[in-house]
Amino acid sequence: MEVLSSRVLLAPSDLAAGIRWYTEVLGLRVYREYGHGGTTTGVVLFLGGGYLELTGPRAGSPAGPGVSLWLQTVDVVAEHERLRAAGVTVLEPPAPMPWGLIESWIADPDGTRLCLVEVPDDHPIRRRVE
Repeated sequence: MEVLSSRVLLAPSDLAAGIRWYTEVLGLRVYREYGHGGTTTGVVLFLGGGYLELTGPRAGSPAGPGVSLWLQTVDVVAEHERLRAAGVTVLEPPAPMPWGLIESWIADPDGTRLCLVEVPDDHPIRRRVE
């Protein structure tokens, strides 16, 4: 299979509130919106090298307990402080992990878990080992 593009789809319980949270609180930028009759029925957001699409509710579409988003950022402590001040649910504050990354866990309004990750400059993930 040749994959040309990919995206993660989430169906928030309240689409308008989900769009506000992911754009205004989390700070993701809109790639495109779509809908019909002047009504937005979905939005695609830039998500680093991929996309996050928020759609209207569909049968069986809510994110399950095994679904989480992994978002790499430059300064996880600063993002944690900004989001905490905005009232975002913090599940775990920033902490260095045994594998060398700095991680913080938050939740969106529907409880979908998001891992904010900082890769330190000296971490092996930053270089290719042959």
